[in-house]
Amino acid sequence: MTETLRIGVAGLGTVGAGTLQLLERHYELIAQRCGRPILVTAVSARDRRKERGLALDAVRWFEDAVAMASDPEIDVVIELIGGAEGVALEVTRTALEHGKHVITANKAMIAHHGTDLAFAAEEAGAVLSYEAAVCGGIPVIKTIREGLAANEISAIHGILNGTSNFILSTMRDTGREFGEVLEEAQKLGYAEADPSFDVDGIDAAHKLAILTALAFNTQVSFADVHVEGLRDVTAVDIAFAEELGYRIKLLGIARRTDDGISQRVHPVMVRRGAPIANVEGVYNAVVAEGDFVGSTLSEGQGAGAGPTASAVVAAASVASGSRWFSR
Repeated sequence: MTETLRIGVAGLGTVGAGTLQLLERHYELIAQRCGRPILVTAVSARDRRKERGLALDAVRWFEDAVAMASDPEIDVVIELIGGAEGVALEVTRTALEHGKHVITANKAMIAHHGTDLAFAAEEAGAVLSYEAAVCGGIPVIKTIREGLAANEISAIHGILNGTSNFILSTMRDTGREFGEVLEEAQKLGYAEADPSFDVDGIDAAHKLAILTALAFNTQVSFADVHVEGLRDVTAVDIAFAEELGYRIKLLGIARRTDDGISQRVHPVMVRRGAPIANVEGVYNAVVAEGDFVGSTLSEGQGAGAGPTASAVVAAASVASGSRWFSR
């Protein structure tokens, strides 16, 4: 077994803590599959005194995440700070400048700066992995980039935000209005105190811009996504849609047209018999249309500590040069 892959984690929120827990619990399994141990050796977060339920005595603590990103004793930087600008972007750029692989769950950063960061990674001979930025634990990035590489994709659409899907599903099941169900989502932890990114479609638009770039071999362009949220959807709208044999879903849709690539996020009436119409609660789903494969559906948990940490650690295993078959 070769030398340990040394990981530095920037950000110890829900996903950061989940990533450390997963790596600890499956240490032997991951080492066996990757042919080398993967070990978190350094972390950085805003508050060192915060109780996270993690044993951090054996790792180095950096008050400055950017300094950690340039540390020569770290091979891979996992960026879990969030936000399109600021420290997260600086950490990512610094790590790539020093030739380190970067793994991120930051869809806003990739949607706004993904093209520039991809060029920086290529120039440095490093890997920029963002599987965890889109649809949590669903390997949709890998599916489009690798599984459908032989196909010309004509369209892609999906439920890209679990909070919005939970709200619409609950409104349909209970007959309650948007505001009341939003309050429930906040109490359950599915929606933030400021839910704008989720219910106004911005989160879904970030993810759609990333998927579009992959599906159509173009540059990431968040500015070209038309965005509408679901604040104006009423219980009456949902009831009428049901009577007509439809369900209302907030979808991200990208397709190739005669005028170029169309990208939009908005509430859509979906036929009740369509597979994506039956994706409920906080689940995500993505449908891709390939010329040879036809229609494919990827479905699963789109957020949360476990699913997103799963995607983060899978990317780390790839960065290690994983071998999935015994010699």
